[in-house]
Amino acid sequence: MNIIILGAGRVGESVAESLVSEQNDITVIDQDPARLRLLEERLDLRGVVGNGIQPSVLREAGAQDADMVIGCAAADESNLVFCKIAHDVFNVPTTIARLRSP
Repeated sequence: MNIIILGAGRVGESVAESLVSEQNDITVIDQDPARLRLLEERLDLRGVVGNGIQPSVLREAGAQDADMVIGCAAADESNLVFCKIAHDVFNVPTTIARLRSP
């Protein structure tokens, strides 16, 4: 599966680690290039630096070929918008947004 993850924090890293071990093609989007570099060195995945709610960044991450996106950023709003754009603009069939606010 081609999976795009928004956020390279603790949750995003944990999700990426689990999915990489299951032989998925993973791309992680984050605004911190140093954090992405560390993940790329440790795991077999691709990092894209940028704001994941911008369609151009999603396109660069390969959203047009993605089977699933997972929003793991710190802000619930970012995760929701990320999933909405992936679904509506790029027709990604499965979207998961991490939400912390009830």
